[in-house]
Amino acid sequence: MSKDFTFNPGDFVVYPAHGVGQVSERQNASIEGKEVDLLAIHFVKDKFTMRIPCENAVSKGLRAVASPAVMETVVSTLKAQNKTRRQPWAKRAAEYTSKIASGDPIALAEVVRELYHDPSLATQNYSEKQFYEKAFSRLAPEYAVVQKISETEAINQLETLLQKAEEKTIA
Repeated sequence: MSKDFTFNPGDFVVYPAHGVGQVSERQNASIEGKEVDLLAIHFVKDKFTMRIPCENAVSKGLRAVASPAVMETVVSTLKAQNKTRRQPWAKRAAEYTSKIASGDPIALAEVVRELYHDPSLATQNYSEKQFYEKAFSRLAPEYAVVQKISETEAINQLETLLQKAEEKTIA
């Protein structure tokens, strides 16, 4: 393991497959006779702790939460006018899957923006709703950590942004 490893107990991190977690501890373990330095990452929402070898953490996609500047870009992305897309659903679904799997907050914001429908104005089909909810559920906790607010407040702020953006588009 390199000495410049940056994830320490108490740090919030993002693992693309699970979203935001918090490093609870660093552990040494013997695996197949080899001493390995592990990060224990607790995911509150999913109620589990994952252990990942420190040397593999970055290659597996583990990253620090986004910076405030990146969150500003996320907000700008959510406020931007939605583009009309004339791609087949299968192609869009593959793109959404890829963006969600990346864990990139800007890519997640793009999916959320494209699939958002004000519940009082329109309905989504089942697949769109599933993609929207998955992207939103990955974006909101990271937004909350960066903004230092509760997840409930983050959800409310993001939904308000989306509603205002859609109202501008309709008007």
